[in-house]
Amino acid sequence: MQKRLLILDFDGTIADTRATILRTFRMTIEELSLAPRTDEECGSTIGLPLVEGFQKLYPEITPEQSELYTSTYRRIFRENKRNLSPDMFPNVLQTIKSVHEQGITISIASSRSRRPLLEFVDSFGLHEMIPYVLGLEDCTNHKPDPEPVLKTLRELNFSAEETLVVGDMPYDILMGKRADVQTCGVSYGNASAEELRATGADYIIDGFEELLPLLGLPPLQ
Repeated sequence: MQKRLLILDFDGTIADTRATILRTFRMTIEELSLAPRTDEECGSTIGLPLVEGFQKLYPEITPEQSELYTSTYRRIFRENKRNLSPDMFPNVLQTIKSVHEQGITISIASSRSRRPLLEFVDSFGLHEMIPYVLGLEDCTNHKPDPEPVLKTLRELNFSAEETLVVGDMPYDILMGKRADVQTCGVSYGNASAEELRATGADYIIDGFEELLPLLGLPPLQ
């Protein structure tokens, strides 16, 4: 069936936020005198809600520590965002414009907090082309749970067969599969093509513009 809805991840799919995220983790860990974690370990949490990310890095964390870690991270991230502003990946804006012009609905499902997510969408000039954005506060259960996809389908009145989920992490692929929609992994983000394929992605692309032929649309000029 022709796809009429794209559900996009944000970090690592639309925007190259990895450097900002990893720097923020390093600074948070240093400020709080926590046991060191590698960039690879911190990077493996991208796509998870921040609380779950810290729980993965520090399984013994208490609720009080969790609140301290996440609030410290968010403060430092705001400061880093001013000094290390991320860019969109190549051809993302042009591809989103092409998809939008063909009448395909585009949404975002992210584990990032809603306010900074909307700030990014605004700053990139995407708000008119992406009318529906789900952030951390908009769902009870988060990736890899299917709730963000199921809520999007329900709110926008699309079927699973009409939908394609696009993301860079196994959490995105699992979220889509558990909602019975097709999935597309991007290999340029925070996980490898092999990891995405092993999770069961229906498609793997190496550049965002490669979505166009999957949707039956002409390539970028």
